[in-house]
Amino acid sequence: MSFTPEGAAATIASRLLDVIDTDILPLTERGVSGGNKVFGAALLRKSDLSLVIAGTNDETVNPLWHGEINTLRQFYERIDRPSTKDLIFLTTHEPCTLCMSAITWAGFDNYYYFYSHEDSRDSFAIPHDLRILKEVFGLDPGGYRRTNAFWTAHSVVDLIEAEAEPLRSTLLARRDRIRARYDSLSTQYQDTKSGNDIPLN
Repeated sequence: MSFTPEGAAATIASRLLDVIDTDILPLTERGVSGGNKVFGAALLRKSDLSLVIAGTNDETVNPLWHGEINTLRQFYERIDRPSTKDLIFLTTHEPCTLCMSAITWAGFDNYYYFYSHEDSRDSFAIPHDLRILKEVFGLDPGGYRRTNAFWTAHSVVDLIEAEAEPLRSTLLARRDRIRARYDSLSTQYQDTKSGNDIPLN
């Protein structure tokens, strides 16, 4: 199957939810139990949407090991890794500026995110992405260019909302089940974060 976002949005939306649900979330559940944040990521082949690697946040080991960065770190430790131009970058939460830069430097031409920066602030009580955009770059929420010379950012939720029925309702129900799992993990993280050594927790 060729990677054609316009023509295969339904397949992509469904597959991205599947990867979050079955590949990223189990890793994140283990990570949160160790005091890490709820952020995770995965790389998929554009050609057939098969999984290359999934990862999650590991900030208790290194505060730079955000979900996206830690996934890229593990990806680049592989000998048989494919070209990033042939891959989809999936992230559970809209990337922070550190992770956007890493995605750019690694040569990806895309990323897909499930939760927005505003979700991270409002639903997860993690406002750092928006604070850094404002304090360092002077950008209001949504102020960065989601389409630029390097990559295009896509909202998984927007892909779902664009679907025709009955697929749209099926995917929205799955989105809500995934959100419920993240809500539980967020509560767990907030209840235990005071004991970790993450600078921006």
